[in-house]
Amino acid sequence: MPEQLKKEEVHSQTDPTIAKQLDTTTPKHDQIEEFYKTVDGLKIGLMSTNRPKIGPVSRSMAIAKRQGPDFYFLANKDSQKFKDLDNDKTVQLTFQNSSSQDWVSITGEATLTSNDHPKVKELYGPSMKAWFGDLGDGVHDGSADDPRMAVIEVTSKFIVYWKSTVSTLGFVKEVGLGALKGQVAQTGITRELHEADIKHAREGN
Repeated sequence: MPEQLKKEEVHSQTDPTIAKQLDTTTPKHDQIEEFYKTVDGLKIGLMSTNRPKIGPVSRSMAIAKRQGPDFYFLANKDSQKFKDLDNDKTVQLTFQNSSSQDWVSITGEATLTSNDHPKVKELYGPSMKAWFGDLGDGVHDGSADDPRMAVIEVTSKFIVYWKSTVSTLGFVKEVGLGALKGQVAQTGITRELHEADIKHAREGN
C-alpha cells in the first residue's frame, strides 16, 4: 500500500521513492542470487560508453557469458565502441523486462582482448557470423578466427536493480491511490550492490 510522506524525508532532501523502496533487510547473498536470476532472464541490454566531446553513447548488446557478477561480450574490434573504450574504460550496462518493468543497471570497467585470446573461441557461436559477414578472402569470414572478432569483459563495480512486487493491476492501484491520497506508491524494491558485495560474490563464484 502507498506510504505517507514524512517530514524528515523532505527536510533531509531524500527521494521518498528511493528511501521507501530500498531493501536494507534482505541478506546480500540473497540479493546477489536474485540479481543473477534477474539478469540471466534478460539476455540483451544496452552497453553505454563515453565518447569524447559527445558523452554517453549506447547500443544493444547480447551477453555472451555471465561469470559471477561480471560479463563477457563478443564484438567487432573495428566498431566505434572500442575507440570509446580506448579513451575511457567505464561502461554502463542496463537491462529491463518490458513485462514486469524489472530493471538492472551495472557500472563497470571494460577489459579489451584481441582475437588471439582463447576466450574468443570459448564464447563464439555460429550465429555471430550474421553480424560480421564474410568477405570471401578466407580471413574476414565472421568465424572465431576472424581478426575483427574480439571480447569485451566488463568487471562490475556497482550494481543496482529494481524488482516489481505487484501485478500490473496492483501497479495501477498503487499509483492511483498514491496520487489520490498524496502518498508514495510502493510498487517494488530497489537493491544496491557495492564493490565489497561484488568482490565477495566474485570470490564465491
